[in-house]
Amino acid sequence: MITEGFAARALVSSEVLSARAFKQWRYTMATHPATAYSMTQQDSSLSNFRFPAWQREYEASIHESDPKKLLERIHAAEAAIFGRLQDLTRSDSPDHKAEQQAIADALSALRVLKRDKLQFPDWQTQ
Repeated sequence: MITEGFAARALVSSEVLSARAFKQWRYTMATHPATAYSMTQQDSSLSNFRFPAWQREYEASIHESDPKKLLERIHAAEAAIFGRLQDLTRSDSPDHKAEQQAIADALSALRVLKRDKLQFPDWQTQ
């Protein structure tokens, strides 16, 4: 029988793994951008989205190698995230903290993509 403690540990383990995977992706994009796409294509977990309402669009933008299509993909991801945020604000459930954190991380990664790949200004610099 699976206990709540076991389920909580499994959830934390998967979140740590995805954080590690994101850090690896970010490092690879910074140091070896040509190999980053092929590395992420080998990841079998890409088809198993935890939050499919917006993650498909987000992943498509992360994996887009054509700079001409990248902005379109980023806009689609931002629109999907915005729609999901609207859904979350209408929900009475306080159980969305993990998804809200995942959304914050995704938006941060999209800002990095826009800044580094599309030469958008860094609005966070002083």
